[in-house]
Amino acid sequence: MNDDRFSYAPTPVVTRPKRVAVSGGAGFLGSHLCGRLIKAGHDVTCIDNFHTGRHANVAHLMGSDRFHLVAQDINEPLGDELGRFDQIYNLACPASPVHYQYDRVKTALTCAMGTWNLLKRAATDGARFFQASTSEIYGDPEIHPQAETYRGNVNTVGPRSCYDEGKRFAETLVTDFGHQHGLTTRIVRIFNTYGPRMHPDDGRVVSNFIVQALAGRDITIYGSGEQTRSFCFVDDLIEGFIRLMETDEEIDGPVNIGNPNEITVNELAQQVIALSGSRSRLVYHPLPIDDPRRRKPDISRALTHLRWSPRVQLQEGLERTIAYFNAELHGNSVAQRGAAAS
Repeated sequence: MNDDRFSYAPTPVVTRPKRVAVSGGAGFLGSHLCGRLIKAGHDVTCIDNFHTGRHANVAHLMGSDRFHLVAQDINEPLGDELGRFDQIYNLACPASPVHYQYDRVKTALTCAMGTWNLLKRAATDGARFFQASTSEIYGDPEIHPQAETYRGNVNTVGPRSCYDEGKRFAETLVTDFGHQHGLTTRIVRIFNTYGPRMHPDDGRVVSNFIVQALAGRDITIYGSGEQTRSFCFVDDLIEGFIRLMETDEEIDGPVNIGNPNEITVNELAQQVIALSGSRSRLVYHPLPIDDPRRRKPDISRALTHLRWSPRVQLQEGLERTIAYFNAELHGNSVAQRGAAAS
């Protein structure tokens, strides 16, 4: 979807900078968000325990006097020495199956206790609060495409439930805490996102395919490859984040942010092979338990309330992501900076 009616300009430099905390700020999405906020003139505190975040993701920000890096787990309360925040973005939680299943209890507790700690800090500071949720709360959906009103089809005791149910509980906690304490809260449901600074070993389909293709290895497809996903480039997603956080319109409940252009996993693999000039073969393995068969967001709420829709086409986004991984795999420091302008 590329509708000029909803095209967006770069975030303008603000006249009154805010003090913003970004938990998970050294991760794939968090580092892009930190960069955008600093570019807009805000003072940003990046909080990360570096379980999946990387110092390299924020290395290009370290020279700014408006960027502050704090190594901390949000399962512990934030210290008073950090000062008062105007906004708190909670992006702290492993987001790929290989990472969130490594310590399932810790994943669930991060969604629960970590979110609670940040909410309490938001109440103390009078800060606006942003919760990064996920399309995974829809589970293996029986409704297509998935609108925010769909309640999902989630296995509460499966291998993915620490993340799926953790995020569902976090949505409840954010909603009820916000109502009880009079906080302005925002909840975004993120659909499959890709781009520079993805972890090469995170196990997600785009990074897997690109790394395998660039290395000339077989490309691993789970299931028949006819399951679908809808891929949103990271720059588009971060624009949606900022619009949702900044709007003063009353928005009750979650908002889907993702790309509604649906593609099969087989089609994605063929595009990656073609764009990377690889000779990799496709090999097929059994589909993991509870892996969704179809995934496509209904973005009507984002269009209506935020005038947001994705602009970056899949081919362009893949080209930029392939270039990043190609540089990183060959030790080029440019890759560490990634899309430094974002």
